[in-house]
Amino acid sequence: MNAISNKPLSNIMLVPFLASLPIILVAILFSAPTASAQDGYQEPQHRLSPVVIERTMVNDTYMKVVYGQPWQRGRTIFGELVPFDQVWRTGANEGTEIFFQSDVTFGGEHVPAGLYTIFTIPGEASWTVILNEELGQWGSRRHNAEHDVVQVDAPVSATDEPVEGFSIRFLEDEGDADVRMQIAWEQTAVSVPISVR
Repeated sequence: MNAISNKPLSNIMLVPFLASLPIILVAILFSAPTASAQDGYQEPQHRLSPVVIERTMVNDTYMKVVYGQPWQRGRTIFGELVPFDQVWRTGANEGTEIFFQSDVTFGGEHVPAGLYTIFTIPGEASWTVILNEELGQWGSRRHNAEHDVVQVDAPVSATDEPVEGFSIRFLEDEGDADVRMQIAWEQTAVSVPISVR
């Protein structure tokens, strides 16, 4: 005579399910990235142009520039990769942004404290350096001159050594300004004097 189990039928059915539960969970975990990729998710990739932050203090005023740093990599930059007399995003990837903790004089023009996007118009003898109040820019296609806060001219000078990686730096000014912002790449440099008001 066969023995009849006293266990309820639902418990008998649950045992095989619980035994296979780890296998089911592993299958779900390994299939999740595939499903995400199909939905348009992409893993972050290494950037060819890394993000650089340049900062300085002038008296009690903090200044900061955040930009994407492209590299020359054997290319001719100004006049070819970066055309003359056209608006340029001044770096790579997202728009380059500059922050002033307090009001400053930028190239002789008053600029209120705040965060701005930097655009430039490179020329052979001088550049126009633009501070624009629209943030979150990508490239230069969306530059809207109606939102420019200032446009200042900066004469071109040759660097002592080739500059492989595009750079924006705050340097000691040789004139009356508190500091100067230097933009340099290839063998070209332009500087804008900045004074705290």
